[in-house]
Amino acid sequence: MYKIGFIGSGNMAFALVNSIRKAKLSKSIVVSDVSIDRLNLVREDLGVGITNNNQKVVEKSDVIILAVKPQVMDTVLEDINDVADGKLVISIAAGVRLKRIESKLKKAKVVRVMPNTPCLVGEMAAGFAVGKGVNDRDIKIVEKILGSAGKAFYLKEDMLDGVTGLSGSGPAFVARMIEGMVEGGIKSGLTKEVATELTLQTFLGTSKLLIESGISTDELVNMVSSPKGTTVAGREVLENSDVKDILIKTVKRAAARSRELGK
Repeated sequence: MYKIGFIGSGNMAFALVNSIRKAKLSKSIVVSDVSIDRLNLVREDLGVGITNNNQKVVEKSDVIILAVKPQVMDTVLEDINDVADGKLVISIAAGVRLKRIESKLKKAKVVRVMPNTPCLVGEMAAGFAVGKGVNDRDIKIVEKILGSAGKAFYLKEDMLDGVTGLSGSGPAFVARMIEGMVEGGIKSGLTKEVATELTLQTFLGTSKLLIESGISTDELVNMVSSPKGTTVAGREVLENSDVKDILIKTVKRAAARSRELGK
């Protein structure tokens, strides 16, 4: 077991701390933040150590998770530079590339993660890339930490823009699709409450079926579609529209914007 420190205590950090605690991956966790109110919430709800001193977090930890906004990243890196040598530093800041962090923390082992908001319920879909000096043991530590909150894939850094476009931004795109199906249910005579519950359970159940059965999306479509039945009638509208092309363009545009921001 190892000591883990968090710099930043926002929602994503809060969720990761909670997941790490439940998985019993750390013998101690300490969190720093500029907000005393936020730190008090972390201490009261999660029972971990708190401080407003970033350097103390680094000194007391084997693994440091940078959960700060990109615009304050350079300030934080300059603050901890003198005490980060040899430490495993994991950044979950969107768009902040390995090269930028390594330029400040020259002797640290740096990992960059692109998480997503379902981390808040233990269903994160993440990708991560590693910098210079990160070894197999370090990668296993990262996989355990991220795996406590969902799924994480070890990738080359240039693939993280695709992760950002798909799973990083994806919850917003899925939420819009859910809105459309709920509205369709309402206009078909259901109450908003019933339409919402049915839609959410349908998304959840469909994902679970695909994961657990191993069938393809095409196989599932065919399974649900009876000749001349209701699904086929609905598919005639859906598949004659450009919805698939729009979704592809949506993910590609989000990924392209991630590359733009990284520059």
